[in-house]
Amino acid sequence: MINISKATIGRMPAYLRFLKEKEKAGERTISSTAIAEELNLNAVQVRKDLAVISSVAGKPKLGFEISDLIADINRFLGYDNVTDAVIVGAGGLGRALVGYGGFKNYGLNIVAAFDSSPELIGKKFGGVQVYDAADIARLVRRMNVKIGIIAVPQGAAQQVADELIGGGVRAIWNFAPANLNLPTNIAVKNEDMAASLAILSMRLAEILNNEK
Repeated sequence: MINISKATIGRMPAYLRFLKEKEKAGERTISSTAIAEELNLNAVQVRKDLAVISSVAGKPKLGFEISDLIADINRFLGYDNVTDAVIVGAGGLGRALVGYGGFKNYGLNIVAAFDSSPELIGKKFGGVQVYDAADIARLVRRMNVKIGIIAVPQGAAQQVADELIGGGVRAIWNFAPANLNLPTNIAVKNEDMAASLAILSMRLAEILNNEK
């Protein structure tokens, strides 16, 4: 994956969802042009993306076998292998993430939650136990978990990240509005909801302005 762009990787889940819908509808083959049209992408780009994950070329007039593409994308993204994760922060966002059963379809299994609130420690949400945040490093190491999800307020995010890394976590999915200072050997994906909302608001303003 060394020479594969983030943009290409980012398009793979959309391809996968679309292909699964087509398979569910009973379709067996599909062309790169059809995929491009449905997802508003360039057909050449789609063919390049699929060439990254599949060694099987599309057949003239038939296209690709949908089941083969699904298997190839699952393997490429690592969805074939379920990876355990923990989440820190059992507030509204944390509970919503824990309760989302779809993560398992993408190879992610949340096995534990942590929080500092006495009212939440010891409870279960979606079958996931909430533990004391003071035990993050110890329990994460015992569970041999490599992915940590952060859903805490900004002021607590860095300490939580440090505790997760101290427990052996190698990748962090950060939902906190904070810029984390992490070692270079730790993978991180920041979900900046404020930035996403700003982009959405600007786009809405443009649409409404054009309608005047």
